[in-house]
Amino acid sequence: MTPPRTATGSASPSPRTGRRRRGDRPSGADLLVAAVGAVPGGAARPGQQEMATAIEECVSAREHLLVQAGTGTGKSLAYLAPALTVDGPVVVSTATLALQSQLVEHDLPRLADAVEPLLGRRPTFAVLKGRHHYLCLARLDNSTEDEPEDTLFDTPAPRPAGGTKWLGEAGRLGKSIQRLRDWAEKTDTGDRDELDPGVDDQAWRLVSMPARECVGAARCPFGAECFAEASRARAREADIVVTNHSLLAVDMLAGRQIVPPHKLLVVDEAHELADRVSSAAQAELVPELIDRTAKRARPLLRPETADALTAAGDALAVGLAEAPAGRITSGLPGPLRDACTLLDAATRSALDAIGDVKADDPDPVRKQQAKAALDELSTTAQRLLDEADHDVAWVEKNDTTGRRALVVAPLSVAGTLATHLYEERTVVATSATLTLGGRFDTVARALGLEAPTASPPTPAAAALAASTGPDRPQATRGAAGPGGKVTDGTPGVPATSGPGWRSLDVGSPFDYARQGILYVAAHLPRPSVSGLPDAAGEELLALVGALGGRTLGLFSSRRAAQQAAELVRARTDLPVLLQGEEALPLLVRRFREEKSSCLFGVMSLWQGVDVPGDACQLVVIDRLPFPRPDEPLAAARAAAVDANGGSGFAAVSVPIAAVRLAQGVGRLIRATGDRGVVAVLDSRLETARGYGPFLRRSLPPFWYTTRPEVARGALERLAKA
Repeated sequence: MTPPRTATGSASPSPRTGRRRRGDRPSGADLLVAAVGAVPGGAARPGQQEMATAIEECVSAREHLLVQAGTGTGKSLAYLAPALTVDGPVVVSTATLALQSQLVEHDLPRLADAVEPLLGRRPTFAVLKGRHHYLCLARLDNSTEDEPEDTLFDTPAPRPAGGTKWLGEAGRLGKSIQRLRDWAEKTDTGDRDELDPGVDDQAWRLVSMPARECVGAARCPFGAECFAEASRARAREADIVVTNHSLLAVDMLAGRQIVPPHKLLVVDEAHELADRVSSAAQAELVPELIDRTAKRARPLLRPETADALTAAGDALAVGLAEAPAGRITSGLPGPLRDACTLLDAATRSALDAIGDVKADDPDPVRKQQAKAALDELSTTAQRLLDEADHDVAWVEKNDTTGRRALVVAPLSVAGTLATHLYEERTVVATSATLTLGGRFDTVARALGLEAPTASPPTPAAAALAASTGPDRPQATRGAAGPGGKVTDGTPGVPATSGPGWRSLDVGSPFDYARQGILYVAAHLPRPSVSGLPDAAGEELLALVGALGGRTLGLFSSRRAAQQAAELVRARTDLPVLLQGEEALPLLVRRFREEKSSCLFGVMSLWQGVDVPGDACQLVVIDRLPFPRPDEPLAAARAAAVDANGGSGFAAVSVPIAAVRLAQGVGRLIRATGDRGVVAVLDSRLETARGYGPFLRRSLPPFWYTTRPEVARGALERLAKA
């Protein structure tokens, strides 16, 4: 077994047992001081210290904690330092690969170096990923046999020109497999991310094993050498285990059998967790998948049983072709119900025929793969036929790729989280955007916590919210006082709590009211058509022209982004970078380097761009990011609230827009020296009395104005600076 990774990648010098003694180890505050001191230019941050102390207190009291930590707080060290005071491994879960890489490649090595003198040993850490991220030696051993059946003459996704793969593609696939064989002889981890250059998804599928298809180390001829099992062994021995929300969700749904036992779970980017759990609990039926499963299982079945599977797949294809895309609201259409019924019967017969996987089976790996695929199809078909009130079903159609699917997902995952997330461990959920409308209640309930119902605002608070007009600091989250600590601004963020949990907002070291302006173009007409309205386009040109580029444009649709790019290219000489025209990392790099450039794109830019400095001094948002009416889950959840006498728009659509808007607005101020303007070209943020103030209270406390000349004047001064 490979020892857990340390900051230098070397083996840990001593066994884990007995190496921590409560009586003589330093506190989380001591470790944080050492860690901050090791950061170039590092300085104490009151919000960071407050967060670290609160985590230690909650671990001791066995309480859960929601922490909002604004950009610049240094929240990673704020939770990693106290994590080293907890017995046993501590698990940190992230939503994005970018944050995971930051933790593993930068924060944890620096922390380990800094605290080694205090702890008398070097802390260890490990990364835990899903089984399919690791090379499977059993699959690699069979990959030559798999190729004709599973890939060379199969079409996992419809091809634009139709037909099967041509020989050139087959040759490239064979070369990739051979390179993977050579790499298998050298790699210590089998982690796909360490293969450079990488291979495409098609080649990797041939040499990796989804968890549901794995026979287990005890029954696998390569079990003793399994890379995935070795990664789990390293995680069990590490001080800190870094994983992702998707695997954490699968672990919860699988009865906590994947992630090692632990007393503290830190969920960073916690605003993403509920969606990732919902995705993990989602299932789908795709005709091509049924066809591949039938081919894989055919050697184990009688011809008539395999033919029944193929017929069910054909029936599903016909049903999907006839059904309109979108949510299914009045029961499965007849053709889709018939297809699911056929599939349910065919998969049950096939599973009965295959029987159990036994130790003396000639090829237990192939048998388990076939059983797992059949079982998943059977379970999904039964789930769709049940039409349970707690599930939502819809038809997906992509005219570009030709993909057709029948999908089912849970209406809510709050109950799943309440049951499985918090048991026998302390959970710290943190993000820069955990409060909505200035309160923790909405996010707390989404994460399965029992939260008090928000009481009506006091008359003073209501008056203040209503009077937040042109040219004044926003009353959101409280103003950042000296050192970034949040003062008792009204309405601010009250310290919400509930049974077994509490909350904390540690603010941000940024002085938002001095560093940035939130400009709402209240004079523009209410958006009513898709794309970019003419008036909004002219406003965009005026703002971009005043600054001379340096603009990140976040648009509600690809059509709007395309129209904006065409407009700015036609009316100015500024370079415009449009998402989709080149790879996103390349576009972001060019945006950083070309100071007069503009970068326009859609939803993935709202969270994935970090450009501190003067390369990005204007963020333009074309309209409030409410979910589209054709988003099946959001529509179903809103309809359920409406049916119970509430407002689905207020309970579902507005919170979704608040999170997205806060993420987008957060692209502007990334460092203490940043300056700029956020321009929202949707007048509803100012004029909608019902939800406008709620959305504004969900944002950082920028200086607020609705006067276009104020925004343009600020941009012109920035252009001359």
